[in-house]
Amino acid sequence: MKKSLQNSNGAPGDTGSALSTAPAGFVRVRGAREHNLKNVEVDIPRDALVVFTGISGSGKSSLAFGTLYAEAQRRYFESVAPYARRLIEQAGAPDVDAIEGLPPAVALQQQRGAPGARSSVGSLTTLSSLVRMMYSRTGSYPPKQPMLYAEDFSPNTVQGACPTCHGLGRVYDATERSLVPDDSLTIRERAIAAWPPAWHGQNLRDILVTLGYDVDTPWRELPKKDRDWILFTEEQPTVPVYAGFTPQETRTALKRRAEPSYQGTFSGARRYVLHTFANTQSALMKKRVSQYMISSECPACHGKRLKPEALSVKFGGLDIGEFSRLPIERLAALLEPISRGEWPSDVTSRCGATLDRDATRDATARRVAAGGSEHRAAPDVRRTPNFSDEKRVAAQRLAIELLARVKTLIELGLGYLALDRATPTLSAGELQRLRLATQLSSQLFGVVYVLDEPSAGLHPADGDALFEALQRLKAAGNSLFVVEHDLALMERADWLVDVGPAAGEAGGHVIYSGPPAGLEHVAGSHTRRYLFAHAGRDERAGAAAPRREPHEWLRIEGVRRNNLRDLDVAFPLGCLSVVTGISGSGKSSLVSQALPDLVAMRLGHAVEASQDDEADPLPAAFQEPTDGRIVAGMERIRRLVSVDQKPIGRTPRSNLATYSGLFDHVRKLFAQTPAARKHRYSAGRFSFNVAQGRCPTCEGEGFVMVELLFLPGVYAPCSTCHGNRYNPQTLNIRWRERNIAEVLAMTVDTACEFFSGEAQVMRSLDVLREIGLGYLRLGQPATELSGGEAQRIKLATELQRAQRGNTLYILDEPTTGLHPADADRLMVQLHALVDAGNTVILVEHDMRVAAQSDWMIDIGPGAGDQGGRIVASGVPETIAQSTQSRTAHYLRAALGL
Repeated sequence: MKKSLQNSNGAPGDTGSALSTAPAGFVRVRGAREHNLKNVEVDIPRDALVVFTGISGSGKSSLAFGTLYAEAQRRYFESVAPYARRLIEQAGAPDVDAIEGLPPAVALQQQRGAPGARSSVGSLTTLSSLVRMMYSRTGSYPPKQPMLYAEDFSPNTVQGACPTCHGLGRVYDATERSLVPDDSLTIRERAIAAWPPAWHGQNLRDILVTLGYDVDTPWRELPKKDRDWILFTEEQPTVPVYAGFTPQETRTALKRRAEPSYQGTFSGARRYVLHTFANTQSALMKKRVSQYMISSECPACHGKRLKPEALSVKFGGLDIGEFSRLPIERLAALLEPISRGEWPSDVTSRCGATLDRDATRDATARRVAAGGSEHRAAPDVRRTPNFSDEKRVAAQRLAIELLARVKTLIELGLGYLALDRATPTLSAGELQRLRLATQLSSQLFGVVYVLDEPSAGLHPADGDALFEALQRLKAAGNSLFVVEHDLALMERADWLVDVGPAAGEAGGHVIYSGPPAGLEHVAGSHTRRYLFAHAGRDERAGAAAPRREPHEWLRIEGVRRNNLRDLDVAFPLGCLSVVTGISGSGKSSLVSQALPDLVAMRLGHAVEASQDDEADPLPAAFQEPTDGRIVAGMERIRRLVSVDQKPIGRTPRSNLATYSGLFDHVRKLFAQTPAARKHRYSAGRFSFNVAQGRCPTCEGEGFVMVELLFLPGVYAPCSTCHGNRYNPQTLNIRWRERNIAEVLAMTVDTACEFFSGEAQVMRSLDVLREIGLGYLRLGQPATELSGGEAQRIKLATELQRAQRGNTLYILDEPTTGLHPADADRLMVQLHALVDAGNTVILVEHDMRVAAQSDWMIDIGPGAGDQGGRIVASGVPETIAQSTQSRTAHYLRAALGL
């Protein structure tokens, strides 16, 4: 068996031939070959904080998740029913010879994709279930109202949802202004922008001509009665249509009863928009019509999402909607006295009743015996007063449980969040900590927690709280295997596993496994240069070039968005600026929401952002509008590009090659081969989205969804094409001895050599490699990409364009998921954008990046209501001296001060 474990000096080392010789208390891996791992052998201690590190694409996730977690999961699934097990095994076991000493594992991976519109902090942490139970069992009810069960307090159930908004808290409609944005146009000039384009829209206009409406007078000059009928009628008349006829010719044809081109059915603009949104299966169509819909707070529940009966129940003087809107810190203050057995006076003073326990049991028994449901209350059940001892005990027990769990959230720096905060509005760091808090509350013992970059999206101050949480998990008798790039967490780890030395095929070796201090002597480690740079043994990583002097400014006044209140701010133009602050301080509200909104408004068009055609358009309506005004600097901005971390797709069909556009050029090269010309194959033949060339079984996805009944479905390789996506006839066509599937399997680095000399393909490949994505496969499905990788793909796609200058680039934490070495490569590209005459503004937590910026703005000082203000602004050295900034301490270390 080939040995590939490295000892502390970086040279290959033999760990012994027998598994039994490995130390006790270790997880022993032998012959791991998953993805790019090169027959790895390594011993990893249990009951320790182990950090897996290495540059992006080196193989650390393949070892931690693809091998260790996957094997633990496979062993667990062996205990389920044989039918389910047979389906699960189609997903494949990790490619490894043996793993011993592996406990059960729990994975906390980065969120892939945006959560649904109904997801909230309360539902994600399951705290909402306890709150609903508390209101059901201990709430103060109005006189004569039957007791409600926990599901009656959930907006996601039929029993609890507001009947007007169906539990969304908002209602959606279309108005004349949203349907007709430019009323100076005529109907023929497409004044009704909400109507479909192309033939369908022309059909509706032709029907109006038949019905006698004027389609050549500006919309604003039409009679209101006509405008209202065209937009809002529910009638659907079917009339003869004379395609291509003028209004006069149509009237003549109608009088002569001439044979029409066809019979057309009319649909009002509002009806078309709402019906299409509710019924279309096309994500693109749904997204198109959603822009003509407006949302407003539900008039029935006022955004609380629940039916009136649920909102009439009070606890602590609050209905459950008001309770869920409180910051978690204030919830803790409310629950503290109740957990000690004290009953709030405003509750005891209220009249009402709750079900007596014995009466409930007796009524339920009678109802079930009569053939009814055991889940509904009988109308004649006896009641006990709100201040009964039974209710006090129940409230105290529930409050103790709630308080213990919300205190964990507060300790992780999330006290500013509310339980009803929509999950799509949370940052990646906030989501990660919420999931971690849930695990802390689970009180599991003896498991391995495998975490994927838990420090992603965290300010260094929040990283301290994260480390304490990880230590609590370890102290509870668990092992922590953490894939991480954060240098502070590496320094605090009990054990480091450094994978590399490079990415892709040049990686896959364990070059060091041992205590952090030992990595200092491993010359082949990229991590070593950054982890020990502060000791003066290597030049400081990321040393900045001379800073650019700000001369012109983009000045904004009166910004109001989320926790920003009448904020005045100035960004230097022609510079690279970094906005810092602890999580929840208002950075993203300013840079990723308010700034692009205001600039786009002045430019007169929408933000040029990456499009996710599979995203649910409803969550966008939950975003509150931005108030503020730009008072100077717009003359230097001609274009706005916002690069976010949203997925580039949510199925394996979307991938790196298709999104970046390089696949179009690759398909043309295959279509130009003699064999393709002989069979008259066009470039479309080599698209896995076209029926002629793709595999008929998986329809070009390369995977099939395997439903697992009571378990989440998984993607398994297609049994016909084995993941190649194409049919055999298409795979027979070769370019430079490779078929199209083999090209998609190449990494960016390999493809750079393969396509050398093909300028159009190399334009994309060079940028992808320079931005640190050389390890990704061209056909790597979007479902396998992290948020940081998706953002860098979008940035690379933008960098391919010719630089015209005067563009404002906005990026939200672009170094997420990057090793410091890769972050340096990214910064080279961003500085090049500025040198080309553009302005770049980043939200960032990496102090090394902040130290390389021309200008910094620190937001805070706290989170939520304690944030939203500018604590300090200036060059990094100025921020580092601020006594009010929580960033200053960490920035000084990055600057070497």
